[in-house]
Amino acid sequence: MLKIEGLFKQFGGFVAIDDVSFELLEGEKHAIIGPNGAGKTTFFNLVTGHLLPDRGSVAFQGEDITGRPPHRIVKLGLARSFQRINIYPRMSVFENVQVALIARERQELRFFRLAAGLCGPETSELLELVGLDEEADELAGELAYGKQKQLELAIALAENPRVLLLDEPTAGMSPSETEEAIRLIREIADARGLTLLFTEHDMTVVFGIADRITVLHHGEIIASGAPEAVRSDPVVRQVYLGEEEAANGAA
Repeated sequence: MLKIEGLFKQFGGFVAIDDVSFELLEGEKHAIIGPNGAGKTTFFNLVTGHLLPDRGSVAFQGEDITGRPPHRIVKLGLARSFQRINIYPRMSVFENVQVALIARERQELRFFRLAAGLCGPETSELLELVGLDEEADELAGELAYGKQKQLELAIALAENPRVLLLDEPTAGMSPSETEEAIRLIREIADARGLTLLFTEHDMTVVFGIADRITVLHHGEIIASGAPEAVRSDPVVRQVYLGEEEAANGAA
């Protein structure tokens, strides 16, 4: 589904992504993990067109999408959520998802038709899918944090993607919210046949969802494979244990 070759991105003298090559297979649930500053979000931004690589290429289903703007990449079937919640807080939950569906159907410029009558059944279906049907009329900005993340997931699904990228989907959630998010993401991916690529710090989430893991460190891939193989990799253990020891020393 995705084939990335020799991706490189530098900010001034700082190399954020260093010659990364990567493949995402159809139907898999693939986690990108690594310590803070490893380059995970930069990698996502390069794949989805929010940043331009200095060199290298990104192909989606065999088509080169390097340098294309995000809105064109989304239309191809590659959608994402963000580390920071990206919703319309003063619109209702229903309207947030409805707007995404209207844009997908390219009806946002039909000025002489009321938006209220558009995409209603599909909006309701998506809200039910992510467990927000009872909150449809609430203001999005007044939802609990975990439910705002569920809403963002519904907005991403409104694009009807083949591949869904989630940037730390459980960041800031309570343990109970995290457990619910794991269940929801796994069930939706299976039900819709989605190929899933996600970044995450919480190893409970990673091992609860992923069937393959890639580890970034200082912008480079240091390991990739099945969860148990990555968990036992001595280089990966050194990277994470080293980070823990540094934090304990500072304390």
